[in-house]
Amino acid sequence: MVIRVPKRAATGALLGLALGDALGFPTEFNDVPSILAKYGPWRQMDLPRPAIVTDDTQMTLALGRGLRTAMDRGALAPKRLARPVREEFVDWYQSPENNRAPGNTCLRACHLLKEEGRAWQDASQTGSKGCGANMRVAPIGLAPGLDDDQRAGAAQLQAALTHGHPTALAASDLTAHAVHLLARGAEPTGLVGLLRSYAYDNRTRYHHQWLGDLWTRSDDPGPEHFIARGWDECLGVLARLQDAVRTVSPETDPCLATGAGWIAEEALATALLCFLLFVGEPLTALRRAACTSGDSDSIACLTGAFVGAHLGADAWPADWTDRIEYRGELLALGALWDA
Repeated sequence: MVIRVPKRAATGALLGLALGDALGFPTEFNDVPSILAKYGPWRQMDLPRPAIVTDDTQMTLALGRGLRTAMDRGALAPKRLARPVREEFVDWYQSPENNRAPGNTCLRACHLLKEEGRAWQDASQTGSKGCGANMRVAPIGLAPGLDDDQRAGAAQLQAALTHGHPTALAASDLTAHAVHLLARGAEPTGLVGLLRSYAYDNRTRYHHQWLGDLWTRSDDPGPEHFIARGWDECLGVLARLQDAVRTVSPETDPCLATGAGWIAEEALATALLCFLLFVGEPLTALRRAACTSGDSDSIACLTGAFVGAHLGADAWPADWTDRIEYRGELLALGALWDA
């Protein structure tokens, strides 16, 4: 008789996200030679003491709390999700702990979201496709019981509360889908192909129920044209990723192949590259992601989410997870969704 031990994908993904965030926090805004000069060989990078995270983890937890509240109230639906997530984002914006170099797009949008009676679409920054949209989306891919429409709509809605550019929406949808696939046991070798197929299938699908009239804030002639712009940019970077997985040396800065990660589609692709270069080597994947010339904390936090969703909670050594900031809340959300 074989006893199968649950891998606890949600716990693994949330812990991995925070670990990557903390590992990449000190290296962000530095080029690779500077990182190596300060921290030594990248394969030996250690988690800082204390392991302080950035707004990436803080906003992931804000989304996680809002999602939990929404799902406690019944089947996940647009208004049921938008209100508590909006409140959590505003609480984060006003918190004294919001002092970790947060992105300007999130700050501008949350300032507008504070205003009672303002439609969230009027707060959304439709010109921004920054990675702040998808660095925090992992909870949508981890929460159980969602169908494909709910998962896609929720991923795009949470992005649109701050980042309303169609590429931010599409990249968030893809990121949540990748986390979901890995948590459900998808093989990493086929992941890029699955994501490309998903992007093609959804290329002109605008989620009216979830996004409302957001598209009218753009210059696009219609909602399908609006969202297709985002999916096309994601398809472009996924093609680059597919080539990079076959050709890039693990010793080369991944940002040179798939982008620096400041924008949503590049953060997704470069994090996936770090994951796919080191499948089965969780700490090496995180270290490679943290030793990059781009948005190192966001790239590493997404890498950690992919690794943890694939391998589960046991991927991470206790001497790292025991000192991560917000550990208790990360474990509580993970346990809820792993149950």
